[in-house]
Amino acid sequence: MTVLAQVLVFAGVAVVLLASAALVRARDLFTRLHLLSPVTTLGAPLIAAGLVLVNGVHLGSGAIVATAVLLLVTGPVIQSATARLEAARREEIDEDLPS
Repeated sequence: MTVLAQVLVFAGVAVVLLASAALVRARDLFTRLHLLSPVTTLGAPLIAAGLVLVNGVHLGSGAIVATAVLLLVTGPVIQSATARLEAARREEIDEDLPS
């Protein structure tokens, strides 16, 4: 394992662990969603980049990259949709107004 790959994987795992530790202390859904975004936008791509460096370029690396891109693209969208649904459930937003 190259040093760069180790640093990338370690940094990604550190982001995931720190966010997980903070999630334990989070009290409401909005805070939990806020703490989840570094995992999908930073932690997963760092880990994926490290794994691709270790494994080299082949079909398995393509699957790793595809998974990281899927998390990177869909994570914020799903978090926003979840937050909007919760705010609507709590009647904190007016559904008649445009987004």
